[in-house]
Amino acid sequence: MEDRAPSPPKPVVAGASLQKLSDSICAPQYAASLKCLNDENYDKSKCQEFFDAYKECRKHERELRLEANRKSKRFFF
Repeated sequence: MEDRAPSPPKPVVAGASLQKLSDSICAPQYAASLKCLNDENYDKSKCQEFFDAYKECRKHERELRLEANRKSKRFFF
């Protein structure tokens, strides 16, 4: 039997399924953040620019979703 190095822990995204994450417009930024962590031996300080890019993308994605919800709702008084 081969000796394998333990694989890094799988990312856990609270409240999100992998399907939802893959549908996100921010999936490339998320993947880049994970790749940076892996490449930099999980030294978070070296990946801050990737984290910031992902955070900004998520803010933009949320605004797009809120705007779409506003446009789809019709209020009748």
